[in-house]
Amino acid sequence: MIHQQPGSSSNHSDSVATATLRVDIIADLICPWCYLGKRRLDVALDSVHGPSTLQWIPYQLNPSMPLEGMGFDEYLISKFGDPAKVQPGLDGLMAQGVEQGIRFRFDLIKRVPNTLAAHRLLSHAQTEGASVASVAEGLLSGFFEDGLDIGRHDVLLDIGSNHGLQRSDIARCLQDEALRLHLQEQEAEVRRGGVSGVPNFLINGRLFVIGAQPAPVLVEAFDRAMFGDDSEQPVSGSLH
Repeated sequence: MIHQQPGSSSNHSDSVATATLRVDIIADLICPWCYLGKRRLDVALDSVHGPSTLQWIPYQLNPSMPLEGMGFDEYLISKFGDPAKVQPGLDGLMAQGVEQGIRFRFDLIKRVPNTLAAHRLLSHAQTEGASVASVAEGLLSGFFEDGLDIGRHDVLLDIGSNHGLQRSDIARCLQDEALRLHLQEQEAEVRRGGVSGVPNFLINGRLFVIGAQPAPVLVEAFDRAMFGDDSEQPVSGSLH
């Protein structure tokens, strides 16, 4: 679904003059749909001609999760009841994952973490000018394909350093109380705006794409946000 943000403008001449793309990604790092959505976004971004920026906005599916996390089976029971009833959904996710080059390994996941520390790492990557997309990929693939506990600081140190961040800087950000409060306020603001699930993508502050939509839907949203609803100038040759 694509919603136009209140107060947004679709003036074609103004939008062509500033044909840049900004995507605010509202996501949690233990959400399989967020992993699918991120991969579909990657495909859509490959079609973009011109500059683009990404901003990851924190969201916690389980804000009351203990800091040490919870066993995966225990989590499934607390969330869905009988784990056996969840298996068809997991099978469906694995099938969709294959289409996006994702090898979901739910059998390797032993613990579901509190994700606030992982969101701290992503925020630190953005501040340092690192490739946020690659750090996010490392967190998502680490959890869903390797079964890593991305709530553990040693795991986050490894993931961050593997993507060009300094371990000493990562360690500091994971202890930064001001950063924790900032991220929690960002999430609270998102929730006050009506967001109750993820992933969501805010395109140029004016179009809101809900859910892990296919790449063509995202490309259409890029086109409308960058050039206006009546544009004949495509952001991608594959759009028209």
